[in-house]
Amino acid sequence: MSTQETSTGLPAARTPVRQGQAPVLAVVALGGALGATARYGLALAWPAPPGGFPWATFWTNVVGCAVIGVFMVVITDVWAAHRLVRPFFGTGVLGGFTTFSTYAVDIERLVDAGHARTGLAYLAATVLAALTAVWLAAAATRGVLKGRRR
Repeated sequence: MSTQETSTGLPAARTPVRQGQAPVLAVVALGGALGATARYGLALAWPAPPGGFPWATFWTNVVGCAVIGVFMVVITDVWAAHRLVRPFFGTGVLGGFTTFSTYAVDIERLVDAGHARTGLAYLAATVLAALTAVWLAAAATRGVLKGRRR
């Protein structure tokens, strides 16, 4: 029996969309628009030359990961945030600001244009730097907060 069937083999009734989600959807959309606009502005201000390393997208993703590291520590360890703060800032702003799709397209374009080394370096550097950024930012934030509590 699959998780989508009842014991009789008939399809299970669909779960209705949770009531009261309109405000969450609205703040995610607003935050996403703000984050994506900021990212697009950075890409326009700092374009990558053909075959060059896409620094704007790289730093956007690394900085976004560092900010989410700080943000998650603050809203889980320090501050009882309003229920819309995390969807607005975490999912919306930072989700719109950081970009996996542009990262993937950048890699594909580099490889297709004969710049496989740059594409692979970008692939590896982004993963390493982004994960390091979120970890260091969270650890540093916890350290600062621990020092302030003494």
